[in-house]
Amino acid sequence: MAKKFRERFKTLNDVFDQFTIRNLFVLSSKDHFVDGTMSPLSIGKEANIFTAAAKDGDSRIVIKIYRLETCDFNKMYSYLALDPRYTNLKKKKREVIFAWCQREFRNLMACREAGVRAPLPLAFLKNILVMTQVGEDSPAQKMKDDVPKQPQKFFAEIIGEMKKLYRYGYTHSDLSKFNILNLDQRPVLIDFSQMLPMNAPHAYEYLKRDVENVADFFRRLGVKIDNEKVYKEIVAVGTKKV
Repeated sequence: MAKKFRERFKTLNDVFDQFTIRNLFVLSSKDHFVDGTMSPLSIGKEANIFTAAAKDGDSRIVIKIYRLETCDFNKMYSYLALDPRYTNLKKKKREVIFAWCQREFRNLMACREAGVRAPLPLAFLKNILVMTQVGEDSPAQKMKDDVPKQPQKFFAEIIGEMKKLYRYGYTHSDLSKFNILNLDQRPVLIDFSQMLPMNAPHAYEYLKRDVENVADFFRRLGVKIDNEKVYKEIVAVGTKKV
C-alpha cells in the first residue's frame, strides 16, 4: 500500500519521502481520510497542505505535512523555546519538527475549548496534522483573497475571537491577512503553530503585533482603528493562567 502512495505522489518527492508515506498510510488506515483522494491546496515555506475526502463520505479534511528536509527547524526551535510546555525539548531536527506539529494540534484543541472559530484537529502523527476543512464543498479563502463585504463588522468579529483566545490564556502570535479565512462573511482563524500561552516570554509583544497586522489590513479598507485602544480592549477581558 505504501508503494501505491509513492506512485501516486511521485512528482512530490520533496514532501513524500518514505517516512511520510508510511505515516500517511497509517493515518489513512485509521479512518481519517480516504486513500488516494488527496488534492493540493497550498504550498508554504514549511509545509504543504492538501484536502482529502473524509471516511464518513460527507465531509472533507485538510492534511498539513511539514517538510522534513526543508523546514527551518532553528526558527521552530526558537519559538518552541519560548513555550513553557516545551522547556525540555532537545535541539534535534526531527524532534523539533514533530514537536512543532504536535503543538499546532494542541493549540487547535485549546482553540476549540476556548470557543474560537478554528479548524477542528482530528489527528497528528510525526510531521503530519489532520484537521477539518473550513468550508463544506470547497475550502474557504483567505480574507486577503476574499475581501469582507462589511469590513467593520468582520474586524470586530476577529477582535472577538482574539478576546476568546486571550481569555483562555493564549495569543495567536502570527495573526495576519494570511491566517484568517472568510467563511460566509465570518472569520475563521488558522495556522496556530506559533500560538503561545500568555505566560511565555514576549507573549504580550506578539499580541500587540497581531493587533497591528490585522488593523493594517482593515485600515486599508477604510476602517478607523486605534491600535492601542483595541489592544487594551482585548487584555481588559482578563486571562486564565495556563
